[in-house]
Amino acid sequence: MSTDQTRGIFQVGDVLNNTYKIEQVLGRGGTSEVYRARSEISGRVVALKALRLEYSRNEDFLALMTREEEMREIRHDAVVRYYDNQRTDAGLVYLVMDYVEGPGLDAKIKEGGLPADALMIIARRVAEGLVAAHGKNIVHRDLSPDNIILRHGKPADPVIIDFGIAKDTNPGAETIVGNEFAGKYAYAAPEQLNGQTDARVDIYALGALLLAAFRGKPPDIGTNPMEVITRKAQPLDTEGVPEPLKSLIDKMTHPDREKRLQTARDVLAEIDSPTASAVDAAEIDFGDGDDSDKTVIVPRATAAARAPAPDMPPPAPAPPRAPAQPAKRGGRSGMIGIVAVIGLAALGAGGYLSGAFGSLVAPSYPVADPYTLIAARPENQPVQILGNVPSESVRDDLRALGEDLGGTADLTLSSGDIPATWGEDMVQLLGLVSVLPEWRVLADGSRVKVTGSTADADEQARLSAALSGDSMPAGLTGTVDIAYRPPILAAATLAPILQAHSDCGPLQLIDPPVVGYAEDSQVLVLGAVAGASTRIALSDALTAAIGNRDLVMNVDILNPTLCLISGVLPNAPAGGFGIDFRMGRDGASNPSGRYLVGENPVIDVVIPADVNSGFLFVSALDVSGNVFHLLPNLLMQDNRIDALRAGREGPVTIRVAHPLSDAVDGSKLAFTVDDSTLGKTQIVVINAEDQMFDGLRPTTESAGGYAAALEDYSGRVRSLDTGILITAAR
Repeated sequence: MSTDQTRGIFQVGDVLNNTYKIEQVLGRGGTSEVYRARSEISGRVVALKALRLEYSRNEDFLALMTREEEMREIRHDAVVRYYDNQRTDAGLVYLVMDYVEGPGLDAKIKEGGLPADALMIIARRVAEGLVAAHGKNIVHRDLSPDNIILRHGKPADPVIIDFGIAKDTNPGAETIVGNEFAGKYAYAAPEQLNGQTDARVDIYALGALLLAAFRGKPPDIGTNPMEVITRKAQPLDTEGVPEPLKSLIDKMTHPDREKRLQTARDVLAEIDSPTASAVDAAEIDFGDGDDSDKTVIVPRATAAARAPAPDMPPPAPAPPRAPAQPAKRGGRSGMIGIVAVIGLAALGAGGYLSGAFGSLVAPSYPVADPYTLIAARPENQPVQILGNVPSESVRDDLRALGEDLGGTADLTLSSGDIPATWGEDMVQLLGLVSVLPEWRVLADGSRVKVTGSTADADEQARLSAALSGDSMPAGLTGTVDIAYRPPILAAATLAPILQAHSDCGPLQLIDPPVVGYAEDSQVLVLGAVAGASTRIALSDALTAAIGNRDLVMNVDILNPTLCLISGVLPNAPAGGFGIDFRMGRDGASNPSGRYLVGENPVIDVVIPADVNSGFLFVSALDVSGNVFHLLPNLLMQDNRIDALRAGREGPVTIRVAHPLSDAVDGSKLAFTVDDSTLGKTQIVVINAEDQMFDGLRPTTESAGGYAAALEDYSGRVRSLDTGILITAAR
């Protein structure tokens, strides 16, 4: 068995459900892998997307695969054809789809991008595919360059793939799978960051990837969540993009989805008949005090309204306003005016003394519209606060809060359409959520959205009650979603347990999550132990440590001989050498490797097509403590790879244990199963750069002697492949 953690879900040559033979690995991620395979029945080449074992039992990921399977109802050349999900006997789930030959658009971006005319062709074809998908109420949500394949490299034949969003969740992948957001940050629409998803997010993503494909690099969205949120609220920089591609991208990627092209059909109409854009943006600089470097994005007037007529000078500045003429004295109207002035004066004096008009005499700040504040504390990172505040006191309070939490506050003094108590309410709100290990507050005027999480169930209940409904600070309204996330179990805490029970080679965690195991996740262990008692003790220790998490142990129980050899076998990767078992009586394949007393095992070793040099060593380690050397031995001494190939190309099969009928003259090695050595026998296939031993080893020797010889070898082992042969009584 292989203990290499890089081993894939399937191996090249595997046949799934007696139909699909794996030919090539196309891609690997943290949750799934994609393979090229061929139907053994029809010969049709397909792509298979397989979930790793732990995710094949996760309802969320199965739902994503099912969602992707629903794409089979769509019939369009620009959308990959899906078929159905299947499950292997081992519980692995995979999805069958058409195989599309050609580079991804991401590869073209890495090569420097594509010209504008080619991108207009791609835009039309992809938009046609989106019309078909959206017509079935299916939104991609993760449209990005790597999800568009140019069939045979032709811009006229792009194909949209991967509607499942079951992506790599490692931090570098920049893709989140969950309730709130799905998609790559660089191409995601601004509203996706707030969990709002409809067909318009695909429109935005298509525009953003067209810009990336023209520039030869993705849009710059910053390096942290605060920068992402800020830049997503701004138009994409399309300076230098030629028309009509520039206007098309601008209209597809407007930050306000209501002002964006609304449907894929609108995109096609715009490509056919480009129209002038009535939306633009300008940066207005406010030069007031220490905030002189702050800018705010506001709508400009339409091009027609702001441009002077041809050959006409700009309009002259308006003349100074003439002072108002005093009202005539006497008469009824004059008396009313005097009374009104006296009343206002008295009211003004009372207001001044009471402080009711403090805002009228406070400093005047630039108007912000919309009036926004963003505050976030990503998990295990400092807090960041960015946006508008109405007064210096609020600014100072929020800066102090940011510093107390080890972060920063970048705030602009602004006036706007907000309640009088907005500043104090916001300070109170952020103070309440600041106790959470991870939180985010988005404020648009008086409406706020609060999200966060905590591993403390009591804290989650308390804050949810304190911020819900009428409990929200008086001047604010909005939504609150504080999730309870059970504590994360770090993979490193399980290492001592595995080490303490490793009596037959190393025990390993398979694909441990980078951030640790959540409460509803699975802990997968791979390896071997020397006896049932060790396996039971290992299971008990791990169960006590992981709490409510599921434990899956792919741990074999080997005999002391196999464990002895496992401890000294070279630490080398698998080399792809096949080990095929057959029945001696008729040559039938026996993939289980299980033989009964009296039966004649036949063993073939398959040399991979790309291995043409080195030396091959094949041994069988049985439960009695003996080692049988199948290659080389006295009957088959030449173990050079080139000699074994004898000029043959491709995979070459070498028989190392023969049928009894072929060995009657004593020229070949053959054996039968007797009742003295029942149990597991390990077949070991080693490819080394040179001869491992001084001369031939005896055909049969003790495990101890073989282990000592292995320890003495100082050369380089290229690969190590193993298999298990099982013998049992009838």
